[in-house]
Amino acid sequence: MGIWRGLALAGVAVGLAGIAARRVEAQRLPGGVRPEHYSLTIVPDLKTATFTGSETIDVVLDAPTRAITLNAAEIEFVSVRAQGGTDGTSTNAGILRSAQNDKQELAPSDKQGEHGADQEAGDGQTAEVTLDAAKEQATFTFARALPAGRARLEIAYKGTLNDKLRGFYLSQTKARRYGVTQFESTDARRAFPSFDEPAMKATFAVTLVVDAGDTAISNMEVVSDTAGPGVGKHMVAFATTPRMSTYLVAWLVGDFKCTAGKSDGVPVRVCATPDKVKLTRFALDAAKRTLHDYNNYFGIKYPLAKLDLVAVPDFEAGAMENYGCITFRETDLLVAKKDGALGAKKEVVETVAHEMAHLWFGDLVTPMWWDNLWLNEGFATWMETKEAAREHPKWRFEQDAAVEMNRTMDEDAGRTTRTIRARAETPAEIEEMFDDIAYDKAGAVIAMVENWVGEETFRKGVQAYLAAHKYGNATAEDFWNAETRASGLPVDKAMQSFVAQPGVPLVTFGEQAGTEVAAAQRRFYLAGPSKEAAGVGAAGEAWTVPVCIAGAACQLLTPETRILRGSAGARFFFANAGDKGYYRTEYAPSELKAIVTNAETGLTPPERIGLLGDRWALMQAGEGTVGEFLDLTLAVKQDPNATVLESALEKVETIEARIATDADRERLDAVVRREFGGVYASLGGPRWHETDDREDLREVLFEALGRAGDPAVLTQASIETSALFAGKKPTDAAVMDAAVSLSAAKGDAAMYEKMMGLAQTATAPDMKEDALRMLTRFQTPALVERTLEYAVSDKVRNQDSWILIALLLERRATQDAAWAFVQAHWTEIARRATENSGARIVAATGAFCTVERRDEVARFFAVHPVASAQRTLAKSLDSIDDCIRLRAAQEPELRRWLDAQAAQ
Repeated sequence: MGIWRGLALAGVAVGLAGIAARRVEAQRLPGGVRPEHYSLTIVPDLKTATFTGSETIDVVLDAPTRAITLNAAEIEFVSVRAQGGTDGTSTNAGILRSAQNDKQELAPSDKQGEHGADQEAGDGQTAEVTLDAAKEQATFTFARALPAGRARLEIAYKGTLNDKLRGFYLSQTKARRYGVTQFESTDARRAFPSFDEPAMKATFAVTLVVDAGDTAISNMEVVSDTAGPGVGKHMVAFATTPRMSTYLVAWLVGDFKCTAGKSDGVPVRVCATPDKVKLTRFALDAAKRTLHDYNNYFGIKYPLAKLDLVAVPDFEAGAMENYGCITFRETDLLVAKKDGALGAKKEVVETVAHEMAHLWFGDLVTPMWWDNLWLNEGFATWMETKEAAREHPKWRFEQDAAVEMNRTMDEDAGRTTRTIRARAETPAEIEEMFDDIAYDKAGAVIAMVENWVGEETFRKGVQAYLAAHKYGNATAEDFWNAETRASGLPVDKAMQSFVAQPGVPLVTFGEQAGTEVAAAQRRFYLAGPSKEAAGVGAAGEAWTVPVCIAGAACQLLTPETRILRGSAGARFFFANAGDKGYYRTEYAPSELKAIVTNAETGLTPPERIGLLGDRWALMQAGEGTVGEFLDLTLAVKQDPNATVLESALEKVETIEARIATDADRERLDAVVRREFGGVYASLGGPRWHETDDREDLREVLFEALGRAGDPAVLTQASIETSALFAGKKPTDAAVMDAAVSLSAAKGDAAMYEKMMGLAQTATAPDMKEDALRMLTRFQTPALVERTLEYAVSDKVRNQDSWILIALLLERRATQDAAWAFVQAHWTEIARRATENSGARIVAATGAFCTVERRDEVARFFAVHPVASAQRTLAKSLDSIDDCIRLRAAQEPELRRWLDAQAAQ
């Protein structure tokens, strides 16, 4: 077991955008030109953080033209020529030699293949290059029109290895530099001029010229590795890829080391920097199992000759599904197989399963355009839970999914949300598509449909969809039409209703009468029904909802439906069996009472989590009171499932942060100690061969009691933490994460120094990240200031600096100091920013809860706008408004409930 488990960071994934707002107005390419094949030779210079490139692009022209427009950004063109002929063939003049500073020449391409011809079919022409930086486009203009048919573009260019973690960029450890790529969504154009749109699929032949001691990894297997050109270099050529989109191309340069295996005859490697290769075995086992399972599930064997999974020291996203060469943040791939923390292992299993699902959904079949990004990310999000739960059935992935769906529905019930399929034309708009809606809402809708039509039927629809569009592009209609044909059910109508309109349905049920129950639906807002009357949302919003009632078959609730069939003979009526439905439920009082009475024995853990989520959401909307929710929390205090209990107790923590006054918090803490102290004591201490669930249950209760100020728990936390830093074995490893967190909240400078040392020297990625995040738990003003200053220092990786700031902004005890720091040090924050740092800091301000702070946030980001964060800012301001309203409405209710508790 690791020292402590990862601390969850609630944030809005907004996508890959620079922190400084820029006038990006890039539009789609004009068309008329279709790429078929790229030959790329890339020569990086890691010392100077530059690279040169030589490229040929074989294209087909729909009509004669004097101008060809493609995408290019942050690239300096050296020369551009075109060869073309009316007979549909093109020359194979070879890759142009680049004008490097040291005059070193690049070797010509030996690519012949189906896209070129050996005969000269026409004179070459040199192009005039016109750049449009705002559109991220370059136009090649020729003196004479190129004829319709095949042509070849020959391009030499230069570029910079940037520090913004996009395009072809520089990554660094204490030992050395690395060159790595990240192209999704619109950053291939920063590494090579290209038709950088997902429908512009082509094949790619990549060659890298690298230092003699370095390795090179790309999408395909190595076909040749030769010395030169020049002293101290070697040229690594890779096989040609299948047809794929530009954003899936990848290459890496450095001294990566790999652990290798095979799955269904395909070589599989997990690679890392040399000091971390010992942490690759667990992920390798997961990847091998997953590849075998997916080959069977999808009915189409993984088509490439190899699969690499590579951990990158500096990486903005969690991972990226480059075809045959998946790249990862180190914490999402590397963990000790024997003694790694369970939370870290779960993260690796889920991330590997998610990215490998993309090898089919995204890589093999790609959405036609970014408005259907959800077809990639929603499917992979759903599939990661399905595969992870199959591999590790005792690790409670289905319960995690239930918690995540509650969080997603709360986000989607805000006033600022979007449809699953939404317009996205510019890079900024595209990057904002990478959010909870594309991933988690879409994944939940897919899970709901599978639950409705049945696993095997759904699988047949998936296989038909993939077979019909492999190596091509597809739309949402292609997917749900395949499922409609496979099932014979109106999947198209159900999915369209969830994909084409925003928000969450609230399904209200009357009392069951015989075998029938009245049902009605409306759009649910966390801001409450009054917002609907005020005109928020469109009139007539309604869904075609698969409602699965416990003990009865699933049935459709359409906009016209008024009556559903209930479950005859059941002890109680429950209308979201398995917690698979993407909707909130509201019951008649007598039905709700029966559900709560039978919850522990009559509902599954995901169903209990869903029930808690529904009641919490209704309370926030003013359709219930905080006292009623706290009564439900006390009703489940004996729940044997750690995730259920944690789901309830986390809401108690939110009540203290967003509703309670200081005096209320002290009284609420006393109730927590009184009601849950005995539950924790009854569990006893650690046991030999203790189950994961019992360990987690003890830790959940330990942490809740510690937050509530239980003296015995705080004393034990201090003892365990002191022993940890003294190098001694803890007496109760299960509560170690909570013990460290509780101790840090009251920690002094000496403990802070120890934590800082661990954050700087830990070699295991999960331990290093946990130590870094734990710095934000210290609440002494001087230590909070130190953490903020550390966040913008060169000692923290760019990929991590925003995490410290965001966590401090989100916590009530530290947010005032953090906000003051952000305003005073915005220039430094901007200097350290990566592609999505700004948007995530904007998202964290949604934790504020006063009119003064709301106005400050609005004014500050009006003066300092953040790219790709327009919707995020609106959501944050809405969240602040909702908190203000919630506190005003529910604090008196909380006081009344506390008064009643004191009288007991």
